[in-house]
Amino acid sequence: MARRADGGAASKRSRPRGRETVAARRARTAEIVARLHAEYPDAKCSLDHRNAYELLAATILSAQCTDERVNLVTPALFERYPTPEDLAGARAEEVEDLIRSTGFFRNKTKSLLGMAAAVTERHAGVVPSTMDALVRLPGVGRKTANVVLGNAFHLSEGVVVDTHVKRLSGRLGLTRETDPEKIEPDLMKLVAREEWTDIAHLFIYHGRAVCRAPTPRCEVCVLNDICPSSRV
Repeated sequence: MARRADGGAASKRSRPRGRETVAARRARTAEIVARLHAEYPDAKCSLDHRNAYELLAATILSAQCTDERVNLVTPALFERYPTPEDLAGARAEEVEDLIRSTGFFRNKTKSLLGMAAAVTERHAGVVPSTMDALVRLPGVGRKTANVVLGNAFHLSEGVVVDTHVKRLSGRLGLTRETDPEKIEPDLMKLVAREEWTDIAHLFIYHGRAVCRAPTPRCEVCVLNDICPSSRV
């Protein structure tokens, strides 16, 4: 039987068989969230930041890059450009040199400078706290906006769907979709709104530690008795 991090046994439930009702899927999802909270009580955004501007810039840099690498780069970036106004006035070549190791540095520099200029010109240097305003910023899509809203402003407007969330949502039978824009509303229907931010953190932690690609560690997974993809 799967064991919780605190040493207690996870309550045994039946894996979904055949067609699962929406109510049953919601109940199973709630159990998934509860178990993962117990397993990863300190799950949080892995990008180091002190404010919404730093988180927004770090999230732009995290595209196709590890959070660890981004966290190595951002201290120097934010020391040089501590505000959106400072970044808006930066020379592209200088920004490129600072973020080069994150990959795709020219495109990311363009996004960073465009974002900073827009925040400065449209919002008086203050990162906006609405989905509509955020996605209108250069280089900012719904995923990035969800990261900022959930973690900098503590607003539950959606679910961040990265590669880990996409993989676990499919394996756990919470969606049949493969497009992140379609996975997100499926999860929003199943998960309590107050958990929209946390479920991404939980899935990311579990995806890194246990439910890995391409080979999950089902034998040590606390969800293996309620996961339709479990190999145990």
